[in-house]
Amino acid sequence: MEKIILTGDRPTGRLHLGHYVGSLKRRVELQNSGEFDKVYIMIADAQALTDNFDNPEKVRQNIIEVALDYLSVGLDPEKSTLFIQSQIPQLTELSFYYMNLVTVARVQRNPTVKNEILQKNFEASIPVGFFCYPISQAADITAFKATVVPVGEDQLPMLEQTKEIVRKFNSIYGEALVEPDIMLPDNTVCRRLPGTDGKAKMSKSIGNCINLADDAETVRQKVMNMYTDPTHIKVSDPGHLEGNTVFTYLDAFSRPEHFEMYLPDYSNLQELKDHYTRGGLGDVKIKKFLNSILQAELEPIRAHRKEYEKDIAAVYEILRKGSEKARAVAESTLQDVKNAMKINYFSDTELIKAQAEKYKG
Repeated sequence: MEKIILTGDRPTGRLHLGHYVGSLKRRVELQNSGEFDKVYIMIADAQALTDNFDNPEKVRQNIIEVALDYLSVGLDPEKSTLFIQSQIPQLTELSFYYMNLVTVARVQRNPTVKNEILQKNFEASIPVGFFCYPISQAADITAFKATVVPVGEDQLPMLEQTKEIVRKFNSIYGEALVEPDIMLPDNTVCRRLPGTDGKAKMSKSIGNCINLADDAETVRQKVMNMYTDPTHIKVSDPGHLEGNTVFTYLDAFSRPEHFEMYLPDYSNLQELKDHYTRGGLGDVKIKKFLNSILQAELEPIRAHRKEYEKDIAAVYEILRKGSEKARAVAESTLQDVKNAMKINYFSDTELIKAQAEKYKG
C-alpha cells in the first residue's frame, strides 16, 4: 500500500506560529523525507464557508494568503499537490454518501464540534453545513486514500470520526476505503500553542497570534506584549512557569545553539527556567531572547514569501494544476465507492446483462 499524506487549512486568514509548529513545519519535513509516495495539501475553502457563508470575499481573499504561507515555509509543488477543496466536486458527493453512516447524536458528541459551536455562538441555529464538518473532513481524507493525517491535538476527535466512518463503510460495502493513522507533533508543547495573551489557543479570530507574514517590528511588538506571570512584578520576585506564555514558546522554539548565539549567560533552557523561578531575572530579558529566536525562524519564511509575491499569477497556476490532479484522484476513489455501494448502474455490464436476460421474452 502506498504511504499517502492528506492535510490542510481553512483560508480564513494568514497562517500563524500555531499552524507552523503544529503542522506546517512537520509537513515540510515529511514532504522532504522521501518516506511518502504522495502528499496532498488542501486549502479548505468549502469548510471555511460553513461558518463564513455570509462573507465569501473573506475566504476568497485568503486563498492566496494561505498559498503564499504554504510556499514560503517550504511546501514544494513538485513534491506536494497543493489544491483548493471547492474545486474537487467529488468531495461533496462522497460527503453525501457518508452522511448515511453517521447519526446526529454522534456528531453532537464530537468535542471539536461542540467547542466550535460555543465559540461561534451557533447554539441557537447551527448551519447544517457546519454541523456536518466532520463528515466533510472524512470525505477529504478518504478521497485521497490518505494513510497518515498530520494534525494538531484539537483535530483528534475529527480524525477519530473519520476512522469510524471508514470502518462502518467497509463493514457494510466491502473494503473500499483506507483507514488513516493520526500523526501528532513530536513536541507536545507544539500540539496546542497558546495565544500571545495567554489564552488556551492561538486563534486568527481572536487576534492573539503571530502571523508567519508579520514583519520584524510587528513580531517584536507582539513578543514584548506577551503574557507572562502577573505575580512577577519586580525582577527580584520569584517567577512562575505554569501558564507563562513566553516560556511555553521557548519550549516550542528554543534550541541549545540559541543560547550561545543570543543569551550566552545560560547554557540551556533549564538554567534559564531555574533562574527565573528563584527570582532575579526580568521578563524583558526573556522576551528579547524569544524575539531573537522567532526572528531567526521567520526571516527566511518572510524572504521566500516576498519572492512568491512577485508573481501571484504563477501561484494561482500552481493551485490550478494541483486541483486538476487532485480531482482525478478523487474521481477514482468516488468510482470505487460507487462500485462498492452498487450504484454504478451504467458501468456494471454484468448488471445490465442480467437484467436483460431477466426480461427477455
